[in-house]
Amino acid sequence: MQILNTTKRTDFNKLQKRLRRNAGNAIADYSMVEDGDRIMVCLSGGKDSYAMLDILICLQHNAPINFELVAVNMDQKQPGFPEEILPGYLDKQNIEYYIVEKDTYSIVREKVPEGKTTCGLCSRLRRGTLYAFAEEIKANKIALGHHRDDIVETLFLNMFHGGRLAAMPPKLKSDDGRNVVIRPMAYCREQDIAKYALLKEFPIIPCNLCGSQENLQRQQIKQMLNDWEKTSPGRVGNIFRSLKNVAPSQLADQRLFDFVDLQIDRKGARAEYAFAHTENKQSSGEQVLQFFDALSVKN
Repeated sequence: MQILNTTKRTDFNKLQKRLRRNAGNAIADYSMVEDGDRIMVCLSGGKDSYAMLDILICLQHNAPINFELVAVNMDQKQPGFPEEILPGYLDKQNIEYYIVEKDTYSIVREKVPEGKTTCGLCSRLRRGTLYAFAEEIKANKIALGHHRDDIVETLFLNMFHGGRLAAMPPKLKSDDGRNVVIRPMAYCREQDIAKYALLKEFPIIPCNLCGSQENLQRQQIKQMLNDWEKTSPGRVGNIFRSLKNVAPSQLADQRLFDFVDLQIDRKGARAEYAFAHTENKQSSGEQVLQFFDALSVKN
C-alpha cells in the first residue's frame, strides 16, 4: 500500500468506500452471498480479481452472515508465467488457497490453427477445470472479477460479432446445474478498480497468453466506449442500466414474447388516449406548406 498524504488518503477512502458499496449492492441485489457459502474466488493475477478478493475479505469481516473464501489460481503453463507471485501474495493474506496446474496452453496451441482465435477453446478448458475443482473443494459458489465495463463490452461483442443480445449476468447457474457463478464487481467501474489496484500495489501479472482476435475486438469496443464516455459522460452507465430494464415486447425475439397471437381487446370503456383533448394546433408540416405557398405568391 502506497504511503499517502492527507488529501490522497481522503480520496483513497472515498474510492474504497465506493467500490465496497457497489460490490455490496450487487451482492445484495442478486443474492450472491448467503450464510454458510463456501466461495471459490478465482484469481488471474490481474487488477480485477485482486480487487475482488480484497473487497470480499473486507465484506467477510463485516458481514452479518458467515461465509468462507477460498482463493484459486489456474496455472495454464503459458511460457514465462511467474509462478511465485500469487503464492507469495496469498501467503500474506491468511487465506486458504490453491494453485491448479493445467497445461491448457499446449492444448490450445495444438488444436487451434495459427492465426485463428484461441479464446473459445481456452475459455471452455479453463471453465471446465474450475467448475470441476469447485466441486472437489466443496465450494458452492464461484466468484469471477468481471466489472461493469466488461459486461457492457461483452454486450457489444455479442451484438457486433455474434448477432445476439447477450452480456455477462451478475449471477449465473452453469448449464449442467452443478455450479453457480457470481460477479461481485458487476456494479464497479474499471477506472475505479485500476486506481484502487495501483494504490494498493497489487503484484499484477500481465496477461500475454493469446493476443487473440477476440481480445483485439474487445480492445476496439473498449476504445469505442471510452470515446462515447468522453463526448457523452454517463453513457456507459446508462447502457449497463438498460441491461437491468429489459422490455421483451419492444424487441424482436419470438421466444421471449408472443408476437404471433397478439389480439386487440376492446371490451369495456376505453381509457382516454394521451392528448385526446388538447387544442388542435397547426402541424409543423402544414406550416411549412404555407411558407412555400407564400413564397410562390410573392414570386
